[in-house]
Amino acid sequence: MFSLSLVEFWRHTYTMVYDTGVAEAPKQQGKPFAIFVCWLLGNGSLFAWNSMLTIEDYYVYLFPNYHPTRVLTVVYQPFAVTTIAILAYREAKSNTRQRNLFGFILFFFSTLALVILDVATGSKGGIGPFIGVCIISACFGVADAHVQGGMVGDLSFMCPEFLQSFMAGLAASGVLTSALRLITKAAFENSQNGLRKGAMLFFSVTCFFELLCVFLYAFVFPKIPIVKHYRMKAASEGSLTVSADLVAAGIQHNSDNAAEEDPKRFERLSSKDLFLQNMDYAISLFLIYVLTLSIFPGFLSEDTGSHSLGSWYALVLIAMYNVWDLIGRYVPLIPSIKLTSRKGILIATLSRFLLIPAFYFTAKYGDQGYMILLTSFLGLSNGYLTVCIFTEAPKGYKGPEQNALGNLLVVCLLGGLFCGVTLDWLWLIGKGW
Repeated sequence: MFSLSLVEFWRHTYTMVYDTGVAEAPKQQGKPFAIFVCWLLGNGSLFAWNSMLTIEDYYVYLFPNYHPTRVLTVVYQPFAVTTIAILAYREAKSNTRQRNLFGFILFFFSTLALVILDVATGSKGGIGPFIGVCIISACFGVADAHVQGGMVGDLSFMCPEFLQSFMAGLAASGVLTSALRLITKAAFENSQNGLRKGAMLFFSVTCFFELLCVFLYAFVFPKIPIVKHYRMKAASEGSLTVSADLVAAGIQHNSDNAAEEDPKRFERLSSKDLFLQNMDYAISLFLIYVLTLSIFPGFLSEDTGSHSLGSWYALVLIAMYNVWDLIGRYVPLIPSIKLTSRKGILIATLSRFLLIPAFYFTAKYGDQGYMILLTSFLGLSNGYLTVCIFTEAPKGYKGPEQNALGNLLVVCLLGGLFCGVTLDWLWLIGKGW
């Protein structure tokens, strides 16, 4: 009797463990691969724009009188901010799949247009070609708003590692483009039309990478088991943005019947409520990028004086910023040094404004070693605080609310970028321009 009860006990225990394992399997299946794909998609979200920024020496050569590094950024940001504001307002009913694919495809065709424009004009300067480059910069802004807001919203209701990897990919795009630019500059520096050859190779690689992102998002990412699990979970909580991605993964989900059975399960906070509850995160994110973009890349490209590195100096500064920005986005993976306190994040954000006088006096009186050190810290703190905010803010909300909050945070990020690049012109005023 006792032995029979013992057998039944172990049989019941095994069944529970087996059933739980089957139920839990999709939550982890394919996770490392999904993290890698998120990293690649993060790269693709800024690879084209970083390519344009990184070949600033070529555009300064073509358009020396138009301050291309600053103007292109100022053109880019209003289109990005306006587009993300409209998309964030309509996020609850938007088709995330169409939104992200449109963004990646627009990145591809805009980059291709830069190559065509350069070939058609024979690499000549002037106001006409410069206006053409500015129009393409605006297209990059529209594409960025579609992809960055869509991907952050989508990944906000998945595991934090996906969002961290995507954010690291954004920074990695800067590192890759900087490395590629240094290689092409060294390879073509002594050849005829070396700047142009390097730029054309640059944009050819960018076109290929954007096509790769279109393929990954359209055919690979939706079919990863762990991604399907999180999207099904979000759909069960009332999310309408994942429907097309579930269909692409071969899953049919009818949310109307579920809403009729349990309407309270589909209730969610409004975007206004989400913003008010997370205003400190929003303000911190806005201020982080106001400061960063008031210094990078315009000030680092034009206002740091002449040093022994010569024409390599600006490229080295931009490369150091990008490398440390990437490192900063991996630091929060160490739990013991990840900043989770909302008050601590706000204090750290405000403390970064001490970098403004530090950069000013270093550019005026310091040598290149101190400038490289400051630039590295600017990148490290930017990446670290960005990941801390984006991974902490969505915790405790339903899937649709996390998606909405992710979009709102991207609005604040791009708003900070826009204000930062506008304030960047104050450095010129300070020089008496």
